[in-house]
Amino acid sequence: QVHMVESGGGLVQPGGSLRLSCAASGNIFSINDMAWYRQAPGKQRELVAAITRRGSTNYADSVKGRFTLSRDNAKNTVYLQMDSLKLEDTAVYYCKGSVNYQGVIRDYWGQGTQVTVSS
Repeated sequence: QVHMVESGGGLVQPGGSLRLSCAASGNIFSINDMAWYRQAPGKQRELVAAITRRGSTNYADSVKGRFTLSRDNAKNTVYLQMDSLKLEDTAVYYCKGSVNYQGVIRDYWGQGTQVTVSS
């Protein structure tokens, strides 16, 4: 069984920073792409940022220059550093990993962590 466990969400003022972490656990052979998505109330889930195993990243236009995605393959962990947060960044953030588990590659999702940007 594979679990994706997120942490680091919380309440922050506009202009502040948060760092989200997502650790994958289980009998994992390898993890390919990892990504963060978010879903605000009344809106569809959207891609925030993604990173390949080799470290290539891509970001949603709305977070470019403010968010930084990184990963530690030895720890099966991905990090999302969020700076200059805006009110519109408020959402539940979900981690997703493309995991090779017992020879089968499939996507696994975390349970989500709330990020609230408010003054």
